[in-house]
Amino acid sequence: MSDRGTETRGKLVETALRLFRDEGFQSTTMRRIAGEAGVSLGNAYYYFASKDELVHELYLVIQRDHRDRALPLLREGGSLEENLRTVLHAGLDVMAPYHGFGGTFLQSALPTTSRSSPFSVESTDARAMAIDLMRDALVASKQRTPPSLEKELPTLLWLTYLGVTLHWVTDASPEQTRTRALIDGLSPVVAKAVKLARLPVARSLVGDVAKLMAKVSTREGVTAR
Repeated sequence: MSDRGTETRGKLVETALRLFRDEGFQSTTMRRIAGEAGVSLGNAYYYFASKDELVHELYLVIQRDHRDRALPLLREGGSLEENLRTVLHAGLDVMAPYHGFGGTFLQSALPTTSRSSPFSVESTDARAMAIDLMRDALVASKQRTPPSLEKELPTLLWLTYLGVTLHWVTDASPEQTRTRALIDGLSPVVAKAVKLARLPVARSLVGDVAKLMAKVSTREGVTAR
């Protein structure tokens, strides 16, 4: 793609996300996006066949912004509970402006055939960024994990983040305070579960989780790097 094409594409994404945030997904048309971006409608469709494709771009933008926001806040040598809470709250901070059309985004992302699905091939880069952020949180926390679970744990934490996101999408409380409370309660539970996983009594269970993750990852195309 030429520099001009890259610039046009970026302008369309920036304009679409601003309109989605300010005016809502349903009321924003491709014609409006093209007009606000200063390009022809045909040119807009050349880069994005539909608004759903722009939703996929939102997923990428959110993952980049989440990583940029969370990384400087991780505390080296801090507890996993603290750093996980930091990462999850940072995710909500980044997503907050888009809560108004979170349901639309979820509807677009739920089908496994959708390019906006967190498990799709098209979402590989965004998914890798999210999983790597969880790995960074583990490294900063100097969290010791069972060898059999070491590779899968960042992916498991990412799946926890997806669960929190699902709750956030449906959370009608002011400023999604219920989801914030969920994060504060969930983070110590996850941290304790990771510590318990190192005990000999949990070895069999940890092995079963690792095998299950390997099977699901292969089926869904989710890879832990």
